[in-house]
Amino acid sequence: MPKMKSVKGAVKRFKVKKSGKVKRGTAFRSHILTKQDAGTRRKQNTPKYLTNTDAKAVKEMIA
Repeated sequence: MPKMKSVKGAVKRFKVKKSGKVKRGTAFRSHILTKQDAGTRRKQNTPKYLTNTDAKAVKEMIA
């Protein structure tokens, strides 16, 4: 039986931390940031993590 291939899109988008949490990116960060409040831009810099339900699915895709 061959090995399962990882989903390359998921590999590029998510990182699994040592604690087991899955780190994700934030939407609306690519361009035209001048229209956003400074507070919104500041919030988007903080790290974001997936919920446990989604993290399980993503870990299967990455492994």
